[in-house]
Amino acid sequence: MPDDRTNKVSCSNYTYELEIPFEIFSGKWVPSIIWNLSKEDKRFGELKKAMPKVTPKVLSQQLRMLERYGIVNRKAYPEVPPVVVYSLTNIGKKAIPLFENMNEWGAEYLEIRETGYHC
Repeated sequence: MPDDRTNKVSCSNYTYELEIPFEIFSGKWVPSIIWNLSKEDKRFGELKKAMPKVTPKVLSQQLRMLERYGIVNRKAYPEVPPVVVYSLTNIGKKAIPLFENMNEWGAEYLEIRETGYHC
């Protein structure tokens, strides 16, 4: 299968570049993964512990997808038992201000909704 069919971000069917981050960060647990890795590098078990509602299968799938997109690094250490550490790449780190802004926006949105004020 051609890479552009398995990696939607490589397709040239976007109207605006703004669509690309929404495509990359669209997984349910992706924001939580990135938010957790923004604080420090973590092993799989540490990520799982930080997000107890995600299944190991889904966490693995979303980590692999983020790795394919170049957002997350996966480093395996040759130890027994094997040690794998996940971290954000440089381009992944550049997304942190976006997530911080969205977090602020979400908090403001909830506050507005709770007060009953609708624009």
